[in-house]
Amino acid sequence: MRDPAFFDLCARAKFRVTGTDRFRFLNGQITNDLRKASEAVALEACVLNAKGKLNGHIFIAALGESFLVDAEPELGEPLRTRLERYVIADDVQIKDVTDGFSLFHVLAQEPPMLEGSRIVSVHRFATPGWDIWSAPERYHALRDQLSLTSVFIDSTVAEVMRIEQGLARWGRELTEDIIPIESDLERRTIDYEKGCYIGQEVISRMKMSGQTNKRLCGLISLDNTPLQQGMKLAAPSTAGKEAGWITSATRSQRLGKQIALGYVKRGFNNPGTTLNALLRDRTGTIPVEVVSLPFL
Repeated sequence: MRDPAFFDLCARAKFRVTGTDRFRFLNGQITNDLRKASEAVALEACVLNAKGKLNGHIFIAALGESFLVDAEPELGEPLRTRLERYVIADDVQIKDVTDGFSLFHVLAQEPPMLEGSRIVSVHRFATPGWDIWSAPERYHALRDQLSLTSVFIDSTVAEVMRIEQGLARWGRELTEDIIPIESDLERRTIDYEKGCYIGQEVISRMKMSGQTNKRLCGLISLDNTPLQQGMKLAAPSTAGKEAGWITSATRSQRLGKQIALGYVKRGFNNPGTTLNALLRDRTGTIPVEVVSLPFL
């Protein structure tokens, strides 16, 4: 996208983590190295359970003597409960500040020139971007100001962009049944050199083996029939043996194709593999091709 664009992320759940043990505690809960987070740069990370499966997908930035954490809206209460479960003898406080900040994201090479807001560098999409944290009472003024120089991207267009870029989202590709390496989050969210964190043993074993039972892949409808979330995938050469499932689907105007994201099992997820997406009433199939991500 050539012109600057902005997104309204105010609905995302937001937490403020404070206390003298905040760094040690939070760093022991996430897959990435918290030392990478600052007041100018946000960090992308995952929160796992002891089996290495996802409890959350988050972004973290520093703010004075605290850390700001944001996540998808539906993660608000579950994520806070999950983090607080491990606050035992630590001087750590986790406060829900969802209504205490407005949050916008701007896609641009250079940071926007705005007064009275915190501007943080972060890659939420595939291009450089900037989070704009501000007081909630400045919401309308800030949105109007951003509209003067940037194009507003609504949630429908943002979803198409996300799928085209092969980015996993909580509630679709990311659930409590998924290990982050399976969802192509490894490069962005996992630091193999940092200290211990919950779920690390599973992640390290998977890294050493180089094997996953399934992988997030791109899928293209070969006859241009629309694909749908939840469709099962089957391998034609194995008498309909299940090979995976679709997690997100859309039509890409830029590609001129019906595309989807989905998990494809080992042995069927090489680019160029042809699979069948099963119609939900099992009355027919849609031929799809497995492709590498991102689509664009």
